[in-house]
Amino acid sequence: MHRTNPYTWRRFGEFVEWTHRGQAPKSQGEQRASDPRVDLAVEAHELAGGGDIPGVDVETWSEEGITVTRMHVRDEQAARRVGKEPGRYSTLEVPGLRKRDPDLQERVSARMAEELARFIELPDTESALVVGLGNWNVTADSLGPLVVEKLFVTRHLFHHIPDLMGDGYRSVSAVAPGVLGITGIETMEIVRGIVEHVKPKLVVAVDALASRSTKRVNTTIQIADTGVHPGSGVGNRRKGLTRETLGVPVIAIGVPTVVEATTIIHDALDYLLQRLSREVSDQLRPALNAFDVAEKQEWITDILDPLGDNLVVTPKEIDAFVDDAAHIVATGLNVAFHPAISLEDAALFTH
Repeated sequence: MHRTNPYTWRRFGEFVEWTHRGQAPKSQGEQRASDPRVDLAVEAHELAGGGDIPGVDVETWSEEGITVTRMHVRDEQAARRVGKEPGRYSTLEVPGLRKRDPDLQERVSARMAEELARFIELPDTESALVVGLGNWNVTADSLGPLVVEKLFVTRHLFHHIPDLMGDGYRSVSAVAPGVLGITGIETMEIVRGIVEHVKPKLVVAVDALASRSTKRVNTTIQIADTGVHPGSGVGNRRKGLTRETLGVPVIAIGVPTVVEATTIIHDALDYLLQRLSREVSDQLRPALNAFDVAEKQEWITDILDPLGDNLVVTPKEIDAFVDDAAHIVATGLNVAFHPAISLEDAALFTH
């Protein structure tokens, strides 16, 4: 076995603790502007220390393989503590989605529709616009456009054949505006122009996210009333789609489809540290709890440097996973928007 001096082991432990949290040491409950962006509210809560955080209400329960977490960040001070915008977040974690079970997918769609209904606070007679964010040429980033394809859009029907649209249907329009690299136009500018012309009372933005945990990739759905910043999941933060920029409430729906390579390294180091702690002597075990943070972060950077400092990873089955996620999200949206549509009827529109 390769010999490593106790000084190295001591500093290794400190590094792993830091990298697993994904941030430099800081006082508990304080989120800094320089900290890495976290898309999922449940992960931001974990990184902030979990448990009771002043100004942050968290409620979690599980039902038949679906874990639901509702989080309410009440004010700016609480937002700084947890690193998420003030507002409401609902997260569905469903590890079984990787098995591609149609019955489970249907139950997730039903639960998503129920959670989404809590965010749609407008009468059935008011209209909504769904924006499918992302690049349809990149599979892991194609969730938004795929959801738009599967939606039951009705605005044109209300205009041209209103007699066929009875009670229980809402005027819904949808657009997949592409990305800046394709259109040369900021997504926010395109959507704002559509909002000014179409005048919806609500915008729902669907986007692919990045997770800081491999277990949440393709198994998690987040709903939030805080808007969205296109491209933030891969560190390419664009102008946001928010109530402030669009003038109407914005609900964001996201599914993590990628994870950073640094996250995988963090998880591997944490696992290694746990294994070593069980196997080493009592004299060596304390040495695992301290290590030079900057030096070890530099090691990770050196490893990833040939690939451009970092690497975004997605499963090889991403095409099937994204199609399943789009089906689930579109079904949930169709049911939530149109009370007259049952879960069984919604499936007719998404295939």
